[in-house]
Amino acid sequence: MAKVEVYSTNYCPYCVRAKQLLDAKDVDYTEIDVTGDDEARMALVEKSGGRKTVPQIFINGQSIGGYDDLRALEESGKLDGLLG
Repeated sequence: MAKVEVYSTNYCPYCVRAKQLLDAKDVDYTEIDVTGDDEARMALVEKSGGRKTVPQIFINGQSIGGYDDLRALEESGKLDGLLG
């Protein structure tokens, strides 16, 4: 099973959509809430190669981007392969 991490904030509608998509696929994931946490946000920016927006989604440590990227992987049939 793949290790999935979702960096999010508590006011982001795209974060909600990303988590709903993962929930619908019964994917276990770890949510890292960066709301008001400057240290966690800096860690996210470093880990993602400079991206500051949320959600930022990682599968097995690999950045796949945000919600639109996650949805595109699902629609192309590639997400299941990444999830193993």
